[in-house]
Amino acid sequence: MITISQVISTIEVFAPLALQEDYDNSGLQVGDKSVECTGALLCVDVTPVIVDEAINKGCNLIISHHPLIFKGLKRLTGRTLVEQTVLKAIKEGVAIYSCHTAIDNALNGVSWAMANRLNIQEIKTLDPQRGKLLKLSVYVPSEYCDAVKSAIFEAGAGCIGAYDCCSFDVDGRGSFRANSGANPFVGTLGEVHSEQETRIEVILPRWKMNAVEQALVSAHPYEEPAYEFVAIENATANIGSGVMGRLREPIMLSALISQIKSEFGSPIVRCNTSNVDVEISTIAMCGGSGSFLIKNAIAENVDVFLTSDVKYHDFVDYKNDIIIIDIGHFESEQCTKTIFYRIIQEKFPNFALYYSELEQNPINYL
Repeated sequence: MITISQVISTIEVFAPLALQEDYDNSGLQVGDKSVECTGALLCVDVTPVIVDEAINKGCNLIISHHPLIFKGLKRLTGRTLVEQTVLKAIKEGVAIYSCHTAIDNALNGVSWAMANRLNIQEIKTLDPQRGKLLKLSVYVPSEYCDAVKSAIFEAGAGCIGAYDCCSFDVDGRGSFRANSGANPFVGTLGEVHSEQETRIEVILPRWKMNAVEQALVSAHPYEEPAYEFVAIENATANIGSGVMGRLREPIMLSALISQIKSEFGSPIVRCNTSNVDVEISTIAMCGGSGSFLIKNAIAENVDVFLTSDVKYHDFVDYKNDIIIIDIGHFESEQCTKTIFYRIIQEKFPNFALYYSELEQNPINYL
């Protein structure tokens, strides 16, 4: 039996909720995650039509990119489309889980999927997140150093970019006195004891702190291990907003626009230049509303910035700095469904997964 909780956990291993922006509301929107999951329907937005589709397909879980509940609900009367959707989902026992900026910011998330569709090379994050890392320092008897390191590595500490099991060790002598009520691993009650110890330092993501702490305490031989977690401001490699990279080979802007329209199903694009006879070698992109990254793309000296929801004045203000291509919000985030599908199918190969067949772009091109 596969529960809704297990499906959600699979997504959150890939895109932890801790990666979401402060304004966001990713996570379980409606429903009981402890029940068996009969199947999942994948979409960008949830509406009453999508809930009906899930019911007709035998699914009691909907996984969407955009949160159904983004702003606070003060009442449930069915007045708005969101309220209607929530009421229908509750009545029919359909859970709704949304993964918005968490999967935007994750390694191999939305912008990475966009880049892969265009065969971009040398992909890296355009605006890496900061403030998501901790440094752990722990003091352990030297002969137990390897055992403690193995435990905290297994729990998720010590990963830096494409490397794992990363640590720094310093040998020294620690001292302590066990008082009444203590049960010391070494030393004698009431007497100062010194011990050959090793200080281990490792980096870990904030969201793995509890798991690493539990592993440390379980593996450490001391009754009261000495350790500390310290926040650090290092950029988190490959986690953050947008990506940039190099085209497999330089192409004309006209050809790039044709490729973009084909890959993302965009009937039109908006662009701040009419001169399509220029050669393009580098590109940055961000799924959804990515205008806040235009200056980052300019600073990286890329030729093109691809995103959606670009304001008129952004097209004007940056006309001489970078080529901006706007493909539409819905079009830029269709790839989220394929990400969800791959994550879940790899974990549960025989699980019932469906792409929504009734979902429509809310914007019509007339």
